[in-house]
Amino acid sequence: MDTKIDFLYLSEPDMIKAGVKNMDQCVEVMEDTLLTLNRGDYVMGGENHNSHGTQIIFPDEPEFPGMPKNGDDRRFMAMPAYLGGKYQMAGMKWYGSNIANKKEGLPRSILMMMLNNKDTGTPIAMMSANLLSCYRTGAIPGVGAKYLARKDATSVGIIGPGVMGRTCFQAMMSVRPNIDTVRIKGHGSRSIEAFKAMVTEMYPQVKNIQVCDSNEEAVKFSDIVIVTATAPVKEKDFLYIDPKWIKPGCTLILPSAARFPEEFLVNGCRKVVDNFKLYESWMEEFPYPSYEMVQIIGAKFTDLMHEGKIKREDIEDIADIITGKAPGRESEDEIFVYSVGGMPVEDIAWGKTVYENAVDMGLGITLPLWDKPDMA
Repeated sequence: MDTKIDFLYLSEPDMIKAGVKNMDQCVEVMEDTLLTLNRGDYVMGGENHNSHGTQIIFPDEPEFPGMPKNGDDRRFMAMPAYLGGKYQMAGMKWYGSNIANKKEGLPRSILMMMLNNKDTGTPIAMMSANLLSCYRTGAIPGVGAKYLARKDATSVGIIGPGVMGRTCFQAMMSVRPNIDTVRIKGHGSRSIEAFKAMVTEMYPQVKNIQVCDSNEEAVKFSDIVIVTATAPVKEKDFLYIDPKWIKPGCTLILPSAARFPEEFLVNGCRKVVDNFKLYESWMEEFPYPSYEMVQIIGAKFTDLMHEGKIKREDIEDIADIITGKAPGRESEDEIFVYSVGGMPVEDIAWGKTVYENAVDMGLGITLPLWDKPDMA
């Protein structure tokens, strides 16, 4: 028997060369992934097989010297999954996160991805995953915009023009290339200027770039609104969006949290999620009220369902709209709120795609695990 095992290591420059930033392809892969999930051909963590992952959050006041203290977005997280369909791959994304990293010139989160043989557990690839995660997260909103946004959409409002805001906007341009206006609301000049530079360099058809002083200014008159700003700890402090600001026919895409009047969420919009089973899992892991802990708008939908204010059928799965099980846009004035939770199956789908590109291009470093296992 040949027991030798090695695996491919892909650095961030390798990942870039292999196409991790190819948003057009990423949107296509994410649409296929959502359809694969809708068929049920996947397994994520937990007894319910739909857990987002397992995380370590440090105590507010540690008892032991050297133990980190809880802080904004400070955690370690493991996100394992298996994805079937054309992927047939197991794997896990692992990362540590601390918003204080930015003071050191580092990303808030530093991520790695492992792909494994689904049968033996053999490592296939270890790869840098910051860009992998950013692009797959941006591409899921792109799938939403493809099926929910008005086909004549020409304007996007971005609240939170950081890394996630940039990849979400790239996805919008992939599916709605006629966009010519972007309105930006951010807190720091650095992220705003980086966003403007990206738009200028990549999308010369966008002639109107507006920097907004308020959330209202970013939302008003926008056909698509994307919220990627980091949410505060308490729901009462989540950024507020007044329905009076929202243009008829607008699609609001939320990979982050926001507050709306309850009446608007109950009766004023269609509520769509990326995969309802993920939110069911969060309902189990973070019992009602879930929204403050999960900080994804779909958890607000399930809180309203728990309260009896909406029914299960009021929350639609994007894959049901893609496949025609549920209707798409039924009027030009219809308003959608689309929740993006993020799932490790998405990392596996995009990770395997980029890995295959890298193999074809001869990229990466092959690392040995063993020639023969010592304790087989």
